Amino acid sequence: MNRLTTSQGAYDLARFPEHPRDPFRAWDAADEYLLRQLEDPDAAAPVDLSGTVVVVGDRWGALTTVLADHRPVQITDSYLAQRATLANLARNGDDADRVRLLSARDTPPDRIDVLLVRVPKSLALLEDQLHRLAPSVHAGTVVIGTGMVKEIHTSTLKLFERILGPTRTSLAVKKARLIFCTPDPDRTSAPSPWPYRYELPGDVGAVSGRTVTNHAGIFCAERLDIGTRFFLNHLPARTGPDHVVDLGCGNGVLGLSAALANPDATLTFTDESYQAVASAEATFRDNMPADAKADFVVGDGLADLAPGSVDLVLNNPPFHSHLATTDATARNMFHAARTALRQGGELWVVGNRHLGYHTQLRRTFGNCVIVAGDPKFVVLRAVKR
Repeated sequence: MNRLTTSQGAYDLARFPEHPRDPFRAWDAADEYLLRQLEDPDAAAPVDLSGTVVVVGDRWGALTTVLADHRPVQITDSYLAQRATLANLARNGDDADRVRLLSARDTPPDRIDVLLVRVPKSLALLEDQLHRLAPSVHAGTVVIGTGMVKEIHTSTLKLFERILGPTRTSLAVKKARLIFCTPDPDRTSAPSPWPYRYELPGDVGAVSGRTVTNHAGIFCAERLDIGTRFFLNHLPARTGPDHVVDLGCGNGVLGLSAALANPDATLTFTDESYQAVASAEATFRDNMPADAKADFVVGDGLADLAPGSVDLVLNNPPFHSHLATTDATARNMFHAARTALRQGGELWVVGNRHLGYHTQLRRTFGNCVIVAGDPKFVVLRAVKR
């Protein structure tokens, strides 16, 4: 936990889930720059926060927590960001009912007077978000984006300009930058290109030639990533009424492959991204019989599953948290998988060879074998004894 000090007060903030060894703060210089802009008493035109304030992409709830007095609407694709927001509000003495939490899949407010956008890593997600928000802004809406300099590109500014209206940027401060956009109510833009669908290649096992659905913001939404492609050709061959979990499911192609190969299996697709789970459900429904069994869960990994209830977990863990490189997410997934698996249940993981997941899996499970490998990737199997 760290303390963010602003002109309005000091706030104790942490990421979610909170870990004592987490080296990362729940905010960065881009959040601070935006808050200073809103609080600047010497501004020529101070921002009026008395109307409907919408905060988009608040990564760990820092912006929403500081602005809680203005009863903001938070819109995020991240379940963990929502949980962090609620936890940060509570630790700073605020009630959850002072803010309204919406997912990226929900309908935004009919009218937005102040729109604050934390620029996401995914340009596609930003594009989809701006299309969804555009009908709610008006000529008087104050639109301010924020991000680190390396997150804001010419393509970022062009999206604001094309979808909302004239756009300019600020000077950089502590490697952060602001985006100022003036909505043009007469502007029309092409409809959002999302979701995007593509046909899988013909050499990826049970899912060869199948069509997958990708909502904006999910990993490798425009093509099959090479790690998953490698994994698809080395999945375990199983039969019977297994409970199989696609952990961190993305568009659900791993779980779909398991379902097609074993029609008796019951599938659970889980991810902390609302867009990912919506993609997985669309992919599954489009390729499986209507009576196929599956659950689709937006949540914190396997926290919603009963311990000892799972036979097989398939996992392609991320090794980034926004711009930070970290194995914390993978470690959390491995520990959660061990809890969820029954005795004899298996966790299968694909990862870049250099990440050394085998070491962590041996610590967590007491065993790990390399099922397959190439110069870049390895497929690993750990069994709960």
